[in-house]
Amino acid sequence: MKRLSTMDKASEIALLTCMGVQKNESVLVVSDYIKREIGLNLFENAQRLGFKSLYMEMPPNALDGQEPPDEVADMMKRFDVILCPTSTSLTHTSARRTASGLGARVATFPGITKEVMIRGLNADYKKIADRCLKLKSILEKGKHIRVTTKLGTDISFSIAGQQVLASKGLFHKRGESGNLPTGETYLAPVEGTANGKFIVDGSMASLGLVKNAMINIEVNNGMATVISGGPIAKKLDSILKNVKNPLAYNIAEFGIGTNDKAKLSGVLLEDEKVMGTIHIALGNNKSMGGTVDVPIHLDGVVTKPDVYMDDQLIMKNGKILVL
Repeated sequence: MKRLSTMDKASEIALLTCMGVQKNESVLVVSDYIKREIGLNLFENAQRLGFKSLYMEMPPNALDGQEPPDEVADMMKRFDVILCPTSTSLTHTSARRTASGLGARVATFPGITKEVMIRGLNADYKKIADRCLKLKSILEKGKHIRVTTKLGTDISFSIAGQQVLASKGLFHKRGESGNLPTGETYLAPVEGTANGKFIVDGSMASLGLVKNAMINIEVNNGMATVISGGPIAKKLDSILKNVKNPLAYNIAEFGIGTNDKAKLSGVLLEDEKVMGTIHIALGNNKSMGGTVDVPIHLDGVVTKPDVYMDDQLIMKNGKILVL
């Protein structure tokens, strides 16, 4: 019998622990040639474990949030469990939302690498789920968030009445979805209410680790209005402009990382889950109950934040105080 590699074990955890695939269920793996090795590993392990499985490969998309080809979207309607290890994110797409609405359990792995998969999927998902759900229950009671950092972040927005989502890594109920590896609790701020500025000093989706070239994003009435900070900031602004829709600058998401095994790696999939960080995204918030449906969703990771909910300090210098 073939000895299982660390990748095989990570795929097995994804299938059995995270997705809870049952013997009578079907599994679809959607990948692109950039992430083919990971896609095929998930598919081969699904077959090894006895599940009815199909592997589909699509061309790499240019942007996070861009729709997959129609034939992929159609096939996603036909399976019980869908795994999407792709180079860009399918999380915030109509194809994913439609599949979830039909009852499929969907895990997206945008930008996944072997190292991130092995590290992130060997975390204790019961503890991660407990953290995510506790933060969800706390944020659901809140009306207002303010985030500050020593580097100069100072942004506020309303969360009153907003849906709070816990990406807990255990997707066992009909229609549940999220990233793998995972560990975050997140929501869409009330549209038009965000004001101030945030400084991305961890990593930025599509651009990788920020390091010393911090991105300064000024926000007025829910929209990023000025992006500054050197070459990496110019790249971000260029990506957003190329969408040719001003709603690409919408403040789409606020999230808190809860995965204690994750570390800043330059892969946003992992970076936004790092415990001790928050992230704020630009663009599409449709998947979080919002109304902005543009083909882009870019997260920026902020390290060592202070987070206030209704004037109560719930996170200090990156340490979550309410867990």
